[in-house]
Amino acid sequence: MQLPIHIVLTKVPQPATVRQEILKAADAVERFYDRITSCRVAVSNPEMRHRKGGLYDVHISMRMPGRKDIEVSRRAEDQAEREHLNVALRKAFAQARRQLQDVARESRGDVKSRAEQEIGRVTKLFDRSGYGIVEAPDGREIYFHRNSVLNRGFRRLHIGCPVTFAEEMGETGPQASTVRIVGRRDLRPQAELATVEGD
Repeated sequence: MQLPIHIVLTKVPQPATVRQEILKAADAVERFYDRITSCRVAVSNPEMRHRKGGLYDVHISMRMPGRKDIEVSRRAEDQAEREHLNVALRKAFAQARRQLQDVARESRGDVKSRAEQEIGRVTKLFDRSGYGIVEAPDGREIYFHRNSVLNRGFRRLHIGCPVTFAEEMGETGPQASTVRIVGRRDLRPQAELATVEGD
């Protein structure tokens, strides 16, 4: 990175150890994509009286020239189960790496630019499992993971919600990446967590 990684730790036990884990994870991400100019990682243990430790907020921000910043947040209240801090860090950096993979593919021309992305509609949502199905313009159903939805928008999706997406081939078939919600009026209220029957 062109600038040293900036680490902010708040109410985190063993800060020296945590700092080393962050530096190691950031180094691995930089080896994957070396155009990152700066990286900021903030970790905090929020004061929540109804919870007993083990939950951490992790926020990662990465900047690159000529590209939109990578922003990843894992909030304690979004986690279905308590996570050890190392697990939360690993998942946050894995999510950042997935976003960087999209950036790298777009740089190589493997992914359609935002203007060329297709518009589809969400047809199925599985909130607890963290995935959904979007219907492409040609009627095909394409899987997407919650981490593929930009700006932490998965919880604001609803059935019928229009989204733009880039289609790519995953391990088990076509999948949607860089899913972006179209129009704020179509968002599901934040508090509503509707699920598809059977999820």
